[in-house]
Amino acid sequence: MTLGVPAAAATSSTSNDVGAGLIAFLVVAAMAVALVFLVRSMNKQFRKITPQPGPTLPDDDEARDPAQTPD
Repeated sequence: MTLGVPAAAATSSTSNDVGAGLIAFLVVAAMAVALVFLVRSMNKQFRKITPQPGPTLPDDDEARDPAQTPD
């Protein structure tokens, strides 16, 4: 006699094991394909960006000029 466990549940069967399945694989594969297209689009947008010219650093000759002393 089993206490609280039905006779059908007492035997372990591997036929009821559930894996991730085809649907989960298709979802992950679709996300991977979407990621590839997003990365390609991002790289295309980055190529369109032109850097803004920033302040230039003084050359070595300009840095040593004694006539340009700070006040």
